[in-house]
Amino acid sequence: MKRQTGIWIDTSKAIIVTLEGGKDEKISEIDSDVENSVYHDKEGNKGTFSGGHHGNSESKFENRKKEQLDFFIKEVLSYVKGADELFVFGPAETKIRLEQKIQDEKLFTNKLKAVETADKMTLNEIVAKVKKFYVS
Repeated sequence: MKRQTGIWIDTSKAIIVTLEGGKDEKISEIDSDVENSVYHDKEGNKGTFSGGHHGNSESKFENRKKEQLDFFIKEVLSYVKGADELFVFGPAETKIRLEQKIQDEKLFTNKLKAVETADKMTLNEIVAKVKKFYVS
């Protein structure tokens, strides 16, 4: 029995829909700890900084965000490691980062079937999209 998995992902969460034998569905959600704002309590208003100080804070933020995103993607992949087929979709760049990580991991060789751009979706829309992808 094939385990077909769809992953809708953005920087805030991943919604994973697993179809067992094309029929029974299991839905899971993994929340992300990725920071999405450059403004931090201890750093104050970015508009008050001048010169390199502003850039240094942004650089630290970007490095921290990259590490958090890498951790989030590893968490998602560990959750779907038993999948026979993967379908990844979502807005922005997170799906591309996930695609790159899947291609790097030997465990997922030839399991990635497609990567598509998709806007914000309701849970029902996500489930319907995964079912439609694997049925057609």
